[in-house]
Amino acid sequence: MLWRRRLEPFTRPLVYAWFRWRRGLTLGVRGLVTDDQGRVLLVEHTYVPGWYMPGGGVERGETAQTAVIRELQEEAGVRVIGRPRLLSVHDNNAHHPRDHVLVYRIDAWAPCAAGAQGEIHAVGWFAPDALPQGATPATRRRIAEALEGIESDVMW
Repeated sequence: MLWRRRLEPFTRPLVYAWFRWRRGLTLGVRGLVTDDQGRVLLVEHTYVPGWYMPGGGVERGETAQTAVIRELQEEAGVRVIGRPRLLSVHDNNAHHPRDHVLVYRIDAWAPCAAGAQGEIHAVGWFAPDALPQGATPATRRRIAEALEGIESDVMW
């Protein structure tokens, strides 16, 4: 499925153009999930390189909380127990005009079957001070902000 990464630079402008046409503003969510050892959950997609906190776009008619719950189940096999806690809101304009990303902390969860079909290449648990080499700069910043008490940057 890594062939998607080769196509992504060519398809991204089309996808972004479609989102701009269909939606004036886009909203994404990411979930910060930790295990009992303090490790953080990251995923690697098939269509873009790097390790990210699980998440994705908020669909029409869906709340941001519902979206992060859905994305965690689909991408990582995490069933959220209780309500996700909003940590921060970020402007993602540098990567996608008119896009915002909400980061949620997941305090209670249970494993379940992942529902993503071909979207996720790998799922892993990593110590916050030993993130994988491919962890994106934004992912690293969001983890540091949440776990080390660093002030949140409004830019993604």
